[in-house]
Amino acid sequence: MPQRRSRRDFLKRSAVAAGVGLSVPYFHTLTSRAEEAKNDRFTVAAIGVGGRGRGIGNQLRQRGDCVAVCDVDRHHAERFRGEDSNIQIYEDHRELLDRQDIDLVTIGTPDHWHAPILLDALQAGKDVYCEKPLTLTIDEGKLLCRAVEQSGRIVQVGTQQRTEFEQRFLQAVALVRSGRLGKIKKLTVGIGGSPLGGPFEVKTPPDYFNWDRWLGQTPAVDYIAERTHSHFRWWYEYSGGKVTDWGAHHVDIAQWALGLENTTAHTIEPLSVTHPVEFRDGFPTESNRFNAANAFKIRCLYPGDIEMILQDEENGILFEGEKGRIFVNRGRVSGKPFEEIFGDEEKQIPRDEEKVAELEEQVHTLFGGREPKGHMDNFLDAVKDRELPISDVFTHHRALTTCHLANIAIRLGRTLRWDGDTESVVEDDQVNELWLKRPQREGYQFG
Repeated sequence: MPQRRSRRDFLKRSAVAAGVGLSVPYFHTLTSRAEEAKNDRFTVAAIGVGGRGRGIGNQLRQRGDCVAVCDVDRHHAERFRGEDSNIQIYEDHRELLDRQDIDLVTIGTPDHWHAPILLDALQAGKDVYCEKPLTLTIDEGKLLCRAVEQSGRIVQVGTQQRTEFEQRFLQAVALVRSGRLGKIKKLTVGIGGSPLGGPFEVKTPPDYFNWDRWLGQTPAVDYIAERTHSHFRWWYEYSGGKVTDWGAHHVDIAQWALGLENTTAHTIEPLSVTHPVEFRDGFPTESNRFNAANAFKIRCLYPGDIEMILQDEENGILFEGEKGRIFVNRGRVSGKPFEEIFGDEEKQIPRDEEKVAELEEQVHTLFGGREPKGHMDNFLDAVKDRELPISDVFTHHRALTTCHLANIAIRLGRTLRWDGDTESVVEDDQVNELWLKRPQREGYQFG
């Protein structure tokens, strides 16, 4: 069964990689700075502070001294800074990252900016909390895994279901991994469908918003307000619809529970899909409407004859095993194996304190022996101890590869078979050459 990378393994790999990708003196400088900060208050900054980005930026500034913020929407940056004159505003993240006094940064930009900013942050010697999904393409994930190992930096991915929501997902993972459901045969992952929207009007970008920089690596197009801010998720140019937005959360939990967190589904079959616009050769034929799939059903197969159905149904994960089944989402955990431990007053099932204690110990083990904490505090503990955080880049890349392959399959309308050893699609040159990465706009290339 694949295991999470240990602290010793991570540091050993990082030190070796540092001698290849970065100069050894530079790596030692970074490690020393982290050691110096262990007993000090960190100096922090936030990059991308609209919506969820503002939330994680504020979480970090409560735990450190915030000195900088970056956003291409000046209104977002000004709202985040508030009346704190010590916080300097930047429009270009590279200028912020050039500051030697900054230890930690959050990245809460739209998805298509996560990888390039994270790469720059790693090269600048920062430890990073980056929102999910971490990547826009599979090749970006490969690149980030190498970069994290080479830099020795700590990166926490914002898949906070691994820590929060009253530990419901942790309890579900512990139940499955402990064998209480028996051999798992099937999972059903409901993530809802992307919304419909459009046609939208082309407008002139507001003077406080840098539209060209917001686009970054993606194709240059006329400004449509509904492409930006919270709506970016529903355009394949910038994200992957619900398949990567919610799939990044639930597929991660599903693979972790199966003990396959270092694995990707080997077969991805689109059973049905509906896009809000017509597609031709995998690309939308209209540019003024949301284009991410609003209805879909995808079969993903894993080692051990385990089937996962990813679909636009009720949000949550249903685990079905030989001995029973449980359902979990952010609001509840249900099912007989769970009720036998925690009880159910309506069904007159008593709480079993001994089994509760056993499950809590299993949750503690999932945290690598650390005290279970919230996502941001777990990140800070990992930074101080130089250990992998609970949501590391390596396992996230594997889960997100399943999601990216699902989107490629439903866009092209064909089944894909994945070779995890070579990280390529079997006997499909078109996908390997054209779909594992994307063309990058001149002036915004990276990697």
